[in-house]
Amino acid sequence: MTARLYLGTARYSSWSMRGWLLVRLAGLAAETLFRPLGEAKSVSPSGLVPYLEHEGARVWESLAIAEYCADLNPALWPASRPAKAWARSIAAEMHAGFRGLRQAMPMNLGRPDYAGLGQTPESLADLARIEEIWTETRAGFGAGGPFLFGAAFNAADAMYAPVVARLLTYAPPLSAASREYCAAVRAHPLVAEWYEFAAKEPSSWRMEKFECLA
Repeated sequence: MTARLYLGTARYSSWSMRGWLLVRLAGLAAETLFRPLGEAKSVSPSGLVPYLEHEGARVWESLAIAEYCADLNPALWPASRPAKAWARSIAAEMHAGFRGLRQAMPMNLGRPDYAGLGQTPESLADLARIEEIWTETRAGFGAGGPFLFGAAFNAADAMYAPVVARLLTYAPPLSAASREYCAAVRAHPLVAEWYEFAAKEPSSWRMEKFECLA
């Protein structure tokens, strides 16, 4: 059976970015099928993407995809039990929260000129919590490398990669440590490849509500 990963647009779909990063980090061989956001709703049981079909398994929701991929490649999470617990916790907090940031700073990988926009009280409060997470994680588990848990870009980094993309686009005030982490994530080869997908998408897939922010 052919494995397939259904995704929305690389330019806008933060959840698709997470799912694709997780599948690639796990080394799963899956055909990648991008769809405009309006069409992506028709392919999965929940009506949302990412959605993975792999060797008889049907998996939707980013955290479910993370755990499915980790069953196949346990290195997606840190090895030690305390670090793994922390990584799963911050990934779950990302999955469930930060609505203010999501709404005020929608992901758009093709527009680098939104600096200063989206800085609402809600988005800045979310950003403060995200920076706290990054600082505590790096202090507790990140020795030996530029990512949240050290040298390896793992499932937790994949969950926060679209946040990094937003921060690079909207350029809110960040600590030096957060800027360094954002630079490391942006430079990762898989993240760079996702940006290339976004750059090559048809212009007809673009949506005015994401392109004409003020």
